Amino acid sequence: MHVIKKMLHADVLCGADRLDTEVTSGFGCDLISDSLCFARPGCLLLTGLTNVQIIRLAEMVEARAIVFVRGKRPREDVIGLAREKNLPLLATDMFLFESCGILYQAGLRSF
Repeated sequence: MHVIKKMLHADVLCGADRLDTEVTSGFGCDLISDSLCFARPGCLLLTGLTNVQIIRLAEMVEARAIVFVRGKRPREDVIGLAREKNLPLLATDMFLFESCGILYQAGLRSF
């Protein structure tokens, strides 16, 4: 994820000590229902959703990390829950489409 951080010019919001975590796929979405249906265990979740439900969703689908796009930043309670769950959070100013495209071009696939 160090490479992902660099490619997306992302800030680490929490979990800097877990950036060695390997992600096996990527999934970009702003719909909870689609994320529940299509995200896969081991994925990197890219989203503009910043509420606490996104942390719960990541736990349910066994995501390895979340990247918040479009300059979105979650509240401190959301970051705190991610810390409890050992879930790295990153944030980029890039749009979802652009972020997914960069990662796809670099070899990260949906599954």
